[in-house]
Amino acid sequence: MQKVTLTEVFTHPIAQKYLKRSGMAHAISCTYHAYRLALKHGADPDLATKAALLHDIGHYEWYTDGEWDYEKYKQNDIHAIKGAERAHKLLVRLGEHPKAAKEIALAILLHTDSYLPEGTLNQNTLQKVVRLADEKDEEPEGLHHYRQISDELALKKIREIDRKISDLAINPLKKSV
Repeated sequence: MQKVTLTEVFTHPIAQKYLKRSGMAHAISCTYHAYRLALKHGADPDLATKAALLHDIGHYEWYTDGEWDYEKYKQNDIHAIKGAERAHKLLVRLGEHPKAAKEIALAILLHTDSYLPEGTLNQNTLQKVVRLADEKDEEPEGLHHYRQISDELALKKIREIDRKISDLAINPLKKSV
């Protein structure tokens, strides 16, 4: 059973601030991808959807002369580190179980290797699901961060996922994909 719902996370002012900065439509899309991928790969859909929703809340806006500078972003960004910290703090504040908050934060931390030195990550299933969900929604030059969605539609979609997760808790054999 969910301790903190996705809706509670989504509607919190801190989440709203950073989701709007990093791209709410992208976050919602990744949340749906994470739900389906979690079912497919045997990860916890509750943890996967929360991590996918919050995976980019650590983004800093990299601009040069008032224009988005994708190259500067690619060279200097550490959004996964900052996002993991923000998500962990938010989830604990909301009352998420500390172990779950840590798992979600680690999945956010490891959803990309863009900030790491050369090498590969050894990811657990939850971390892979969040990375794959993000990759499914990427667009060239980071354009996925600029797609738009209304606040009303975003909240409707988040509530739909909450219902699916709740249904799974009641009937774990039912896969509502």
